[in-house]
Amino acid sequence: MFDKMTPNQRLIVAVLLSFVFFIAYTAIFPAEQPEVAQTTTQNVKSAQASTQTPTLKTEDAAGHAISTNEKMAANDLSTLVTLSNSKFVVKMDTLGRVSSKILLQDKYNDKDDKHAELIPANGTKPLFIRFLDETLNEEALKTPYTADVSAITLEGQPQKVTLTQKLSTLSVTKEVTFYEDGHYDVKVALSEDKKYFIYLGQRPQITEQMMTVSGAMVYTDDQIVTIIEDGDAQGRKTFSGVELISAFDQYSASIMYGFAKDTNIIVERDKESNPVLYFEALQNMSFGGYIGQKEYKTLHAINPVLTNAIEYGWFTFASKPLFQLLMWLHGIFGNWGWSIIGLTIIIRVILYPLTYKGMVSMQKMKDIAPQIKALQAKYKGDPQRMNAAVMDMYKKHGANPLGGCLPMLLQIPVFFAIYRVLLNAVELQGAPWMFWVDDLSRMDGTFILPILMGASMYYQQKLTPSNFTDPLQEKIFKYLPIIFTFFFITFPSGLVLYWFVNNLFSIAQQFIVNQQFKNAKDAQIAAHKHVEKNVEKEND
Repeated sequence: MFDKMTPNQRLIVAVLLSFVFFIAYTAIFPAEQPEVAQTTTQNVKSAQASTQTPTLKTEDAAGHAISTNEKMAANDLSTLVTLSNSKFVVKMDTLGRVSSKILLQDKYNDKDDKHAELIPANGTKPLFIRFLDETLNEEALKTPYTADVSAITLEGQPQKVTLTQKLSTLSVTKEVTFYEDGHYDVKVALSEDKKYFIYLGQRPQITEQMMTVSGAMVYTDDQIVTIIEDGDAQGRKTFSGVELISAFDQYSASIMYGFAKDTNIIVERDKESNPVLYFEALQNMSFGGYIGQKEYKTLHAINPVLTNAIEYGWFTFASKPLFQLLMWLHGIFGNWGWSIIGLTIIIRVILYPLTYKGMVSMQKMKDIAPQIKALQAKYKGDPQRMNAAVMDMYKKHGANPLGGCLPMLLQIPVFFAIYRVLLNAVELQGAPWMFWVDDLSRMDGTFILPILMGASMYYQQKLTPSNFTDPLQEKIFKYLPIIFTFFFITFPSGLVLYWFVNNLFSIAQQFIVNQQFKNAKDAQIAAHKHVEKNVEKEND
């Protein structure tokens, strides 16, 4: 089929295939639209535990269905401890859970421009303890913890909170040390050895864009990443040899790590088939946790293994090294916008030989197009001879009918890898480039960048050799810049910037190739005229 198509027809097919693939991927893997909990600004001063104990159903507290012999009764929601600094506010409730974490920096605001709440109001919460014994659970869920402090300012030195729960036959002690970078260390001790579980908590639910992944992750010591996306949890699964577990959305995550190798990590399914993670705990155990943004440098400083919590879905194999390169460029430029431009230049340089060959091939195909049409007309009734003559013509002029198509196809995975990098990099949140672009993680509200991208794509088309025989194909090709402009309007500014700069380099490269062919033709005409003059002189 490709042999019978012109190079520009192949180019159209390639672009349309990429467009269809993009739409199909989005349709098959649509982004969840989570309900954003409405939060109000609360006083970060000390809060005393309430004497009332409002209750929830067991399933609401744990976040998944509990078997009959594991039923729990109630859940106390009152605040026991508040920790705060200039970047966030953390609260712990009388069930000994991390019940709230609010990010105070405006660049992390949710879609309603409210301070981001990383812990949903509903569902299980970090450090929730569930006992296997039903009677013990009923008592634990009605007995509030006490704390050695009610309010802490978390600046500089880490701060420790000791929580204690006194049950009739058992006492539970949690020592939680909080750090200003968002991570915490936990030591849990029971006065007697009882079977119990500790929960990771529900994932953050802040604004997400299409093609982002949200759900839960289990990273094991054999470097295998298991991701259970929201809506895809199939039932109980058990893992061992786990390095970290994470409940995550586009930019943020609740993470626990530092487990013993024989710790059993369990993944359950809630009512909406979303994953719920918890683990079997020992009478005395220690582990670490983190609730916050998936910023590479922060996670690496806490523990290098935590950087594995940053994932890019199918394109992780390509996106991960591209992000490393982007971060290295940021160390040089100090600006994420210029770093994106630098990354674009490097990619274009690497792909230059391939794209150059493609452009040259398209020029050659344009030059021999009249001869190809003549052959097709000559052997109209004999397809076999026509194909043989056409292939001989290609071979004679060094033209490759697939040469203009393959470079476009090979750039598609690069585009998606870059897309995932720029869409998942929390570092771009609130990061300005220049002029009107003040947040590379959000769409350009002025629409200037998408319009420039569309205009550059249109001009690139004007420079690209074309020899359409079908008017409909020509119209489709001409409308592609408009389609892509509307398509890119809602994309993050960083991605649109990449595509715009990529178009500029394509324009420059196409201009060079076109000029080279023009110069070669001019030289050929001049040589031909020179020969004619010499022949005329000899005849005279």
